[in-house]
Amino acid sequence: MTFIRKTAIGLLVLFTVSALSACNNSNNKTDSSNDRTNRISISGSTSVGPLAEKIADKYMDTNDVKIEINQIGSSAGITNATSGVSEIGMSSRDLKEEEKASGLVETIIAYDGIVVVTHPANKVKNLTMDQVKQIFTGEVSNWKELGGENLEIVVVSREDGSGSREAFQEIVGYSSGELIRNAIIASGNGNIKTTVAMNKHAVGFISFEYIDSSISTIDISGVKATAENVLQQKYSLSRPFLFAHKEDHLTTAGQQFIEYILSPEGQDIVEEVGAIRVK
Repeated sequence: MTFIRKTAIGLLVLFTVSALSACNNSNNKTDSSNDRTNRISISGSTSVGPLAEKIADKYMDTNDVKIEINQIGSSAGITNATSGVSEIGMSSRDLKEEEKASGLVETIIAYDGIVVVTHPANKVKNLTMDQVKQIFTGEVSNWKELGGENLEIVVVSREDGSGSREAFQEIVGYSSGELIRNAIIASGNGNIKTTVAMNKHAVGFISFEYIDSSISTIDISGVKATAENVLQQKYSLSRPFLFAHKEDHLTTAGQQFIEYILSPEGQDIVEEVGAIRVK
């Protein structure tokens, strides 16, 4: 009887431990699932990034969700959205046909103007699109050829893979291979702005929301870089800010965040940041 009793007790203990372990594993799985449900991973454009972060901060104040934003460039963000590394990719250029063919869906969340910028001391305040192209391809190499001082032009551009660079080149009408060979390559809008602000010779391009008194903006064919002129299609250097995702990667939380951005409240933040609202 003693042996049987001990055996029964042992089996009861083993069953209890197994049941508790199964219960804990079940709870862990539920927690992990909740983490995935309440977490949105976003990566991509350094132009879209500041806007996305501002809206995400506001959204997280009143919603039980964690939004992680990584500013790594448009092409990298699109790659991450395609592969599933990120739920949403940010891009400051239109999706290419092959990117759409991979199953990506785009949502325009705002519009942006790209502005050509120089050092505040530069006397040149207006350029035609042809002159902008001549500067960035090296055909014009001195500011005096454009009505400025006798100073060599130093071109500052973005890195390969930048949505801003691709959009700028496409609009202005030159390819990466035509960019002047000695151009300074800066990573991010902020770095371009800083480089231009510290160099009287320099010229670069940045997004509207980075404009401040440290640099001077250039009108294009007499048209100022303003949101109103972009919406009225008077200012030609403009592009969309968009989110890209695959339908099977988009969670309910991700869909709700996109809907918030497109809501009146979200679009008010778009305007506050300096981008151009879509509605």
